Amino acid sequence: MDKELESFIRKHALANGVRYNGQANFGSVLGKLLSEKPDLKSELKTLTGEIKKIVEAVNGISVEEQRKELEQIAPELLDIKHEKQEHVLKELPNAVQGKVVMRMAPAPSGVMHIGHTYVLGMTSEYVKKYGGKLILRLEDTNPENIYPAAYKQLEDDARWLTNNNVHSVVIQSDRLHTYYDYAEKLVQMGKAYVCTCNPDLFRELMQKKKPCPCRNLELKEQQLRWDKMFNGYEPGEAVLRIKTDVNDPNPAMRDWPAMRINHHVHPRTGTKEKVWPLMNLAVAVDDHELGVTHTIRGKDHMDNEKRQKHVFDALGWKMPVHSYVGRINFEGIDLSKTATKEAIAQGKYAGWDDIRLPFLMALKRRGYQPLAFIQWALDMGLGQNDKTMPVEEFFKHVDSHNRKIIEPAANRYFFVAEPVQVRIAGAPKHFAELPLHPDFSERGKRRLEAHEDFYVQKSDIDVLTDGPVYRLMECGNFVRQGSNFHYHSKDIETFREKGAARIMHWLPASNDLAKVEVVMPDATTKTGYGEPALKLLKEGDIIQFERFGFVRLDKKQANKMVFWFTHK
Repeated sequence: MDKELESFIRKHALANGVRYNGQANFGSVLGKLLSEKPDLKSELKTLTGEIKKIVEAVNGISVEEQRKELEQIAPELLDIKHEKQEHVLKELPNAVQGKVVMRMAPAPSGVMHIGHTYVLGMTSEYVKKYGGKLILRLEDTNPENIYPAAYKQLEDDARWLTNNNVHSVVIQSDRLHTYYDYAEKLVQMGKAYVCTCNPDLFRELMQKKKPCPCRNLELKEQQLRWDKMFNGYEPGEAVLRIKTDVNDPNPAMRDWPAMRINHHVHPRTGTKEKVWPLMNLAVAVDDHELGVTHTIRGKDHMDNEKRQKHVFDALGWKMPVHSYVGRINFEGIDLSKTATKEAIAQGKYAGWDDIRLPFLMALKRRGYQPLAFIQWALDMGLGQNDKTMPVEEFFKHVDSHNRKIIEPAANRYFFVAEPVQVRIAGAPKHFAELPLHPDFSERGKRRLEAHEDFYVQKSDIDVLTDGPVYRLMECGNFVRQGSNFHYHSKDIETFREKGAARIMHWLPASNDLAKVEVVMPDATTKTGYGEPALKLLKEGDIIQFERFGFVRLDKKQANKMVFWFTHK
């Protein structure tokens, strides 16, 4: 082999090694060589051994050494897209190492979907960066919109996504008397008052920048009204308001409501409590009481920050530092928890973990890893620009991150969907050996006994024509003659020399194959046979069906194995 060709092979072996954590793949290097120098096909028999030696030599050095050498001889081959991206988080204002406390505050009206992964992912990473604490706060002060099962599932989702980086869980309905204490204090300070005005009249007065008649009543009357909210007024008859500036340029800031009366049965407190804080009062009290120093939230909360500041200022508290992100509008998918809840109740979906849904329960069951969503969130970064993202683009990014995570651990197996049995006359009886993983030879091989009778995918057989040489992966070559098939040769070099028409996976036509069902993202199923070795897998294992995609074993049943499709 001349020096120029040897250099060409080595640089591409180095590039492949850097891309795949130090382990260059012989087949990939060979494919690169043939794609750029097709005239070398006739010399493959003599070149194969030399190429293997070069690949083995490259794999004998560390990935750092591979990268260093590649930078010297062919820096243009460093594929930045496949390098590990180290995301540098922007500094949080006034953050002190070990002192940062942040929170994620979903309402238990449903479970977490892909939209939650953005803010929760970013928040968790910032907490890690500063060695701080992450609080999961369940905001359940609206008794009319609570899904009881969400209490546990939201905690499970948060712990899964953050790799158990949740320091504590706080439920607002457990803290009602804390809100009452501060509300009463605000009344006594003259910073809040109980309003009994008709809502339309109150709105009209605020529009005219005029105070309502309730605003300046004596303290004794305010205290009586406050007590009556618990034992007297009916829903809609009275509301606690925070006293602000009636001349505020923004009408929504003028004497905003902080507590209301609601007799709806609450799943945790029943009918015991009838006075409920509205969001801004509860959030202000909790952020202070729990020591929250920083938050990340949607920019639609900017006005809420101004409302909450009224409470902080009135009570002499220090505000957390709020960072805001723009809204991500996912196109082509429905993230409504209310609509999904109704669809589940109507039987349109099997549950929140139905494979068609964009909720974390379903995506986890498919085989997605939490780090894939974290990496996507870091890709997005902190920014206030709104973004429109087609769901296909979202999954393209997340699939890419997920593939890098699961690919090294996912062993390979054959699954033949819609199997058709064919006889390849003259095929020798032998054991075909296939690697469990092409990049990790130490894992060993699968052995499939092959002879003349095979199962092949119907979609592969339907396109075969007379003349070309076809190949069963790691098994042998064959040709078609009318409705019959005949063995041609064994080695892959011959197959390539004959034009490399089509290569396909297969299974021996035997009785010990695994019966397999794969549930696809649209809830349809693909059925067929899989290698006998699949029976050794455990539920939850993630593997790759060659020429099909990554799958997760969902259930091992008596008569079949049910997998869920992850992605290509």
